[in-house]
Amino acid sequence: MALDQSFVGRTYPPSRPYEVGREKIREFAEAIGDDNPAYTDVEAAKALGHPDVIAPPTFVFSITFREVEQVVRDPKLGLDWSRVVHGDQRFVYRRPVRAGDVLSVTSTIESIKSLAGNDVLDVRGEVQDPSGETVVTVRSKLVARAAEGE
Repeated sequence: MALDQSFVGRTYPPSRPYEVGREKIREFAEAIGDDNPAYTDVEAAKALGHPDVIAPPTFVFSITFREVEQVVRDPKLGLDWSRVVHGDQRFVYRRPVRAGDVLSVTSTIESIKSLAGNDVLDVRGEVQDPSGETVVTVRSKLVARAAEGE
């Protein structure tokens, strides 16, 4: 079943605020095997001009994934989550995410396409601080594979 095209342009309410902590940044950097001292050492980050440790570029995925999931699990959209694979992820930064940031995500469905029987959904997440400044824009491409025989 094709996805409802009327969802293109739909924006979902902002997520609850997420406070970025030093320990979460350290754990994430450790998990991805990145030993950049700017992710774990305040003095190293300050030497680079940052007020505190900064997060690896893909750290925001852990914040935005929940919000993308909220969009694709919207029962009115009609997406079969069990058939979804992750197609692409892009990050456009205005500044690094740093410890102490309080961020929220507002997600918008940018496009819905049908390609070779598969539904392709593009979702944009605007990650903002409490003043409304966009820190990073995250674009996620999800592919809902066609069911066998379709």
